[in-house]
Amino acid sequence: MAFHAVILTLYPDMFPGPLAYALSGRALQKGIWSFEARYLRDFTRDRHCSVDDRPAGGGPGMVMRADILARAIDAGPLNCPRFLMSPRGDSFNQSLAREISVLKEVLFICGRFEGVDERIIKARNLIEVSIGDYIVSGGEISVFVILDSVVRLLPGVMGNVLSSSDESFETGLLEYPQYTRPRCFENQAIPEILISGNHREVKKWRKEQSESVTQARRSDLWSLYKRKNYDKH
Repeated sequence: MAFHAVILTLYPDMFPGPLAYALSGRALQKGIWSFEARYLRDFTRDRHCSVDDRPAGGGPGMVMRADILARAIDAGPLNCPRFLMSPRGDSFNQSLAREISVLKEVLFICGRFEGVDERIIKARNLIEVSIGDYIVSGGEISVFVILDSVVRLLPGVMGNVLSSSDESFETGLLEYPQYTRPRCFENQAIPEILISGNHREVKKWRKEQSESVTQARRSDLWSLYKRKNYDKH
């Protein structure tokens, strides 16, 4: 059974968008994954098809209504995780991408305006997820990011099964530097070890480089990596 994503959005025509290209696009054509973008206004009951209202207590902007979101969510699927794109959610990462990739179905809710009524989050057990500490216009952008990350992990999507194993975050480290032809570019030569043919030394060099880059650029990842490796001994 293919991986299926249901997306609740005010802009269903945005999909598949960038997901129609490259790896995710080819996988979509092959039926490895599928999606359904549902128009939230289809679940309204007033002649204006309003999905939002003024925030209780006053303040700027508008808030998406709980009753309308409830009808959209209750249309199913019912037995799968429900992710709400939210700047206050837990940060999306490679570990969560892998967790989602083994599911058969998942529901995404694209927030807009000032957010959604807090009651729907609790009433429907929504999982709030963020793609970073910044604000975008709506949850659709976040869904693009998450689905792109998830789809490439599905069986049959990556051309080389091993090609993802050394990527940044897969081992808890950032990826080592990569090189290709020409052998020398503007007086910068490819490190000799990479063209030595000694695969054991190449592997050792790459690990050392990953550790060095991670330590220099992501102290948070480096601390976690050291702690995990310390616990193994």
